[in-house]
Amino acid sequence: MELVFATNNAHKLEEVQAIIGDRFTIKSLTDIGCSDDIPETGVTFEENAQQKTAYLVAHYGLNCFGDDSGLEVDALNKEPGVYSARYSGSRDMEKNIDLVLSRLSGEVARTARFRTVISLSLNNQQYFFEGAIEGQIIHERRGTGGFGYDPIFIPEGYDKTFAEMTSDEKNQISHRAIAVGKLAAFLKANQG
Repeated sequence: MELVFATNNAHKLEEVQAIIGDRFTIKSLTDIGCSDDIPETGVTFEENAQQKTAYLVAHYGLNCFGDDSGLEVDALNKEPGVYSARYSGSRDMEKNIDLVLSRLSGEVARTARFRTVISLSLNNQQYFFEGAIEGQIIHERRGTGGFGYDPIFIPEGYDKTFAEMTSDEKNQISHRAIAVGKLAAFLKANQG
């Protein structure tokens, strides 16, 4: 079975394919010839994820899924949230990380979570799957793996950041892994 993942983010694509396995072929936007900048104007992860799938269904008529993910920092009123990819006003993740660290300067309570919401459009039916992982924001970057805010996030129960973990380690516990695991279980149960 083929599904289109509404992304061109190679990191996300690799993570998702690794979790879903070989039973399903996951195609990117590039794979289907879509170079459009799909709008993300929602104020929740659910709205943004659904906008992506609605766009693909309307323009391509394909079974697809889209996600929206972000970092929610409690001391920052759950910012950056849906604006995680462009928190600093740009898509430069170094600037985004710098802004989070600067806004948390002097803050003792540094609890946070990564959240992912996946919207699946399958045979004109809509489904949602969510994953979250709790953790802490540390004071400075550690590690070179992963992407996004991974160098400053330590998941609960661990002593290293997502960026210090191997992709296999991260894929066992990440917010995306949890949501994709739910998606994969649903697909396997419903596609025999």
